[in-house]
Amino acid sequence: MNIFPIHALADNYIWMIEDTDSVVVVDPGQAAEVLSYIKVEKPSQIAILLTHKHDDHIGGVAEIIQAYPETNIYAPSEVPGFDDMTILEDGSQVDILGHTVTALLSAGHTAGHLAYIVDNQFLFSGDAMFSAGCGRVFTDDYQAAFDALETFSRLDDDIAVFAGHEYTLTNLKFAHSIFPENEVIAEALGQAEVLNAANHPTYPSTIGREKIINIFMQAEDVTAFKNLRDLRDNF
Repeated sequence: MNIFPIHALADNYIWMIEDTDSVVVVDPGQAAEVLSYIKVEKPSQIAILLTHKHDDHIGGVAEIIQAYPETNIYAPSEVPGFDDMTILEDGSQVDILGHTVTALLSAGHTAGHLAYIVDNQFLFSGDAMFSAGCGRVFTDDYQAAFDALETFSRLDDDIAVFAGHEYTLTNLKFAHSIFPENEVIAEALGQAEVLNAANHPTYPSTIGREKIINIFMQAEDVTAFKNLRDLRDNF
């Protein structure tokens, strides 16, 4: 198995879970690059896994399934209906092309946002959590967003994290502005600057790493979390 990103739009990642003759496409915000990959690699089976309803995460689905109508789609109920879409909810566990996928409710960014643990090793967090950050709380349900991070913090430290956008550098600049004496954050910021300059992804992260560099995960309660999120929204 190989997990790699396709860059999309301004800063989105479309994550590809590639096996010998199959691929699971996570959050295809646009179709062109995915279709190019399929044309070259010719996987015999294709599935699409969606975290939430925003167009920058689902915008490529219609074109992909038009070209490959046997593609299976898995998504939360908030995603507009596509033919033959399997609806997942908190706690759902399904087999997707040989991978065990468990859905975790991670609301706040949207009301029905799901994150996914794949094979008990990999977390695809969508826009609920980024490296050193979290998604904007468009629902104004800060408790739900805080609870999502609490859920992630209870996962095993060695679970790899793959998020939906490349925001790590800005997130760490923000964290450093809040905690300028924190040497771990300062070191992580330096690493992100090097990766960013080389146009290299900062993912995967891990749950253990996020616990020490993600100040949103460290918030003691929802009030502290909201205060941080408000500051980040205006950073």
